Amino acid sequence: MAAKDGAAASGKSGASSKQEAMMRASLSAVAPGQPLRDGLERIVRGNTGGLIVLGMDKSVEAMCTGGFVLDVEFTATRLRELCKLDGALILDKDITKILRAGVQLVPDASIHTEETGTRHRTADRVSKQCGFPVVSVSQSMRLIALYVDGERRVLEESGAILSRANQALATLERYKLRLDEVAGTLSALEIEDLVTVRDVGAVAQRLEMVRRIATEIAEYVVELGTDGRLLSLQLDELTVGIEQERELVIRDYVPEPTAKRSRTVEEALPALDALTHPELLELAIVAKALGYTGSPETLDSAVSPRGYRLLAKIPRLPGAIIERLVEHFGGLQKLLAASVDDLQTVDGVGEARARSVREGLSRLAESSILERYV
Repeated sequence: MAAKDGAAASGKSGASSKQEAMMRASLSAVAPGQPLRDGLERIVRGNTGGLIVLGMDKSVEAMCTGGFVLDVEFTATRLRELCKLDGALILDKDITKILRAGVQLVPDASIHTEETGTRHRTADRVSKQCGFPVVSVSQSMRLIALYVDGERRVLEESGAILSRANQALATLERYKLRLDEVAGTLSALEIEDLVTVRDVGAVAQRLEMVRRIATEIAEYVVELGTDGRLLSLQLDELTVGIEQERELVIRDYVPEPTAKRSRTVEEALPALDALTHPELLELAIVAKALGYTGSPETLDSAVSPRGYRLLAKIPRLPGAIIERLVEHFGGLQKLLAASVDDLQTVDGVGEARARSVREGLSRLAESSILERYV
C-alpha cells in the first residue's frame, strides 16, 4: 500500500513538474524583449483583441474552420495586422512562422472551463484539448492571458513584477543571512561532536526556505525577460551552492535504515519539498521528513555527521575520493582524528592529497570554532 501511495505521489509530482516546465517555457516566449511580446503589446495598444495558438498538429487542425493558410515568417507587425481579422491565428511551436489566420476554433464543448468570455473560454478549451499554449488578448479589458494545460496566467507590466521581485529578493537576503548563521553553528557543533537533531532540522529548514523563495524569484526572472537580467545575477549570487548544501546535509544525517524506519537521500529531498509552509516551520515535522521519528524528544537526540559536508569544503577534492573517505572512516570524528598515514590507506589518496585533506579539515575546525566563540 505504501509503495502504491509513493508511486502515486511520484506520478503527481512528475505531472506537476511537467506542467511547471511548460508554463515556464511559455512565459519565456511571451516575456518582455521577445518578438511575440512585442506583437501582443501592439495588439493591446491598437485596442483590438486576439486569439493565438502557439503550435500546430492534427488536433489543432481538426478544430480549425475557415480562415487562410499562410505559412509566412513571424513578425510582430504581421501579428498585429492579422489580428484585425475576425478569427484566431495559428503559429508554429517555435514561433517562427504564422501558419494560419482568421480561423474559427471549435474545441470540444464538453471540456470544462470556468472562463466567461467567448474568446477566453475558447482559449482555455483549446489549450486543454491540444496541449499547446494559447494566448488570449482581451479588447475590452486590455489584458493578455496565457493558457497552459488548464492553468491561466495574466501577463503583467514589468514594473509591477519587478516590485514584487525586489520584495522577494530582500526576503531572500534575510533568509540567506539566517541560513549562514545556523550553518556556521552546525559546523562548529560537528567539530565538537555536539550536534542534535534540532540543529540538523534548523539547517534543513532554512535551506528549504531559501530554495523556495529562490524558486519564486526565478519565476519572476522568466516573466521579466530582458528586464530581469540584473535580478538574475543577484539571485545567482545569493543561491550559489544551495542545492549542493541541501543534499550534503541530508547525506550526512539521514538515519541508518532500521526495521521501523528507512529513508534514503532520494526520498528525503522530495519529502522536504512536499512540506507545506506551516509544516516547514515545525522542526519536529522537518526531522520526520529527514527520516527521524518526529517526536519532540527526538529533537534533543545526539547525532553525528558522516563528513560529506565538511569534506566538500576542501578545495579540489573529487566526489569519488569523498565517498571513499566517508566509507572507510565511517564518520567525521574518525576523519578528524586520522593522521596523514591513516588517510593514505584509502584507495586513491596519495601523500599529497592526504596532507591536503588533513590540513583542510584542521583549518575548517579552527575557523568554525573561532566563529562560534569569538
